[in-house]
Amino acid sequence: MDNPLVRPDPGLYVWTILTFLALLWLLRRFAWGPLLKALDERRKTIAAAVDDARQAREQLDTAQQQAGKLMAEARTQADALLVRVRADADRFRAELREKAVAEAAAIAKNAERQIQRETANAIEAIRREAVDLSVAIASKLIKRQITAADQDALVQDALKEIRRPGH
Repeated sequence: MDNPLVRPDPGLYVWTILTFLALLWLLRRFAWGPLLKALDERRKTIAAAVDDARQAREQLDTAQQQAGKLMAEARTQADALLVRVRADADRFRAELREKAVAEAAAIAKNAERQIQRETANAIEAIRREAVDLSVAIASKLIKRQITAADQDALVQDALKEIRRPGH
């Protein structure tokens, strides 16, 4: 076994250990410090991002709850408004119906009064014609001419008799 790589050499050990320690010191000073610092900053950034995400989620949940409450309030208000509008519409319909019935009753009452007036006028005209006819017949019967004043007096007397109850 004469392989030089396998043979122990104390000087090589010392140089290997010194090189290893120098490399370890250099790595610690120039690589591990910044590397550990970068890893620590990365860990802090990730922790902050996780914390921000958690806060954002909480805010989103709060906003969703508030939005749900607002929607429920809006629905309630819309339902109340719809009920009020329907009630107002029903009341308006009832008022219109009452006005229409009142107007129809007034029209019917006016028509009835007019019919009564027309009937009274027609009866009065018929009475005058009857009186005139009666006077004409009476004058022919008595064979004399009656003056206009006599005729008016006879008409008034005949009207008084006709208007008396029982006639």
